[in-house]
Amino acid sequence: MSLVDRHVGFIHALREAGVPVSLAEGLDAARALRVIDLTERESLRAAYAATLVKKPGYRPGFDVLFDLWFPASTTGLYDQGPGAEGAPDPRTAPVEDLRGHLARLLTDGTDAELQEFARAMVERFGRRPAGPGRQNWFSYSVMRALSPETLMARILREVLAGQERGGLAEKTARQRVAAGTRRFEDAVATDVRRRIAEDSGVERIARSTVRPPLDQIDFLRVTKADLARLRREVHPLARRLAARLTIKHRRGRRGRLDFRRTMRASLQSGGVPLTTYFKPPRPHKPELVILCDTSDSVSSFAHFTLLLTYALREQFTKVRAFGFVDTVDEITRFFVPGADVVEAMAKLADEADMVRFGRTNYGHALERFAERYGDAIGPKTSLLILGDARSNYQPPALDVLKSLVAKARHAYWLNPEPRPQWDTGDSIASDYGTVVPMYECRNVSQLTGFIEQLA
Repeated sequence: MSLVDRHVGFIHALREAGVPVSLAEGLDAARALRVIDLTERESLRAAYAATLVKKPGYRPGFDVLFDLWFPASTTGLYDQGPGAEGAPDPRTAPVEDLRGHLARLLTDGTDAELQEFARAMVERFGRRPAGPGRQNWFSYSVMRALSPETLMARILREVLAGQERGGLAEKTARQRVAAGTRRFEDAVATDVRRRIAEDSGVERIARSTVRPPLDQIDFLRVTKADLARLRREVHPLARRLAARLTIKHRRGRRGRLDFRRTMRASLQSGGVPLTTYFKPPRPHKPELVILCDTSDSVSSFAHFTLLLTYALREQFTKVRAFGFVDTVDEITRFFVPGADVVEAMAKLADEADMVRFGRTNYGHALERFAERYGDAIGPKTSLLILGDARSNYQPPALDVLKSLVAKARHAYWLNPEPRPQWDTGDSIASDYGTVVPMYECRNVSQLTGFIEQLA
């Protein structure tokens, strides 16, 4: 495969993985290749990263794809038998000798040495027959054979050499070994992917290996680990949403008449107030009411929106949050300032009265909200509805929703389903969309786009 083919394939793989790369950026990367030493692989990586990676969150996927499309040389330290002095022959050495060598690398080894050793260990332990002329490669068998996580005690005995345990020296050694273990695990995984790509094709392994960047992971498919990472994204979004709604409020009205300034200016026209002046409106934080579908069909989205609700409480003068399945309950009390958000969600699931029969019913939930909490919405309120608009073929209560929207200053609906799925099955998204502007909001990137549109 020529360098041009690799460049084009790499750019295409980045786009498929959710890393936005424009035509101009692809050309910039190609120009950068003309001014670097192409034999220096890390310079090549740096040139591509500088021209193509716009956010830190895109870097992990970029590195995985770079290693697939521009793999490291497989000719290295151990190809002719034992390597540097003291290094055992990876093809024949007992496992215990290999573990001892790995222990030395975890404390003092360079990245290049760890990568070379990882490749040798994958060659010896990572191969599994998969039929005539075929073989599979696994990281797990390498890690099981060497068990680097069990080397800590041996390394500490050698490093501390009689020093007192529990002090700074032990803490430093533990951190160094933990970091070395992670680098070794990454090197093994990288080499396994390289070998699979050689057998199955780089395009295939690229599609199955790289997860989308965090801001493009579908809310309806997030994992618990993703939600933990998303917490860091929530607070900046909450601040931006509050700022956008405040801007819209300020633009929506003028301040009170500045009588003194108007009269002073009228002296220039014989006392006739040809120009009127107004005082700037007083800055204030808007009020917000959140109505959130918490049913199982959108449980992951509901978890994220509750995280957002928790963050928004710090940005608005008044935030009231309500959750519903087939009836509605106010859940503001679970998100008091200083509360642990995970504990708050657990309490909410146990104590909130949001379920009668367990089947989502938007119409009944809206009616109950209007009856019990209709006074929560007023002329200073922004109403934010979060849900998939799937109501199990129950009456939608559009008139009730119209009355609520009419009382609010702004109203928006964020739907976590892809737009092509709206109005399929029991979805009545378009019916609700005639009352409240409805936006597709499947990931952080789309939520950010929605917030930007509010300006």
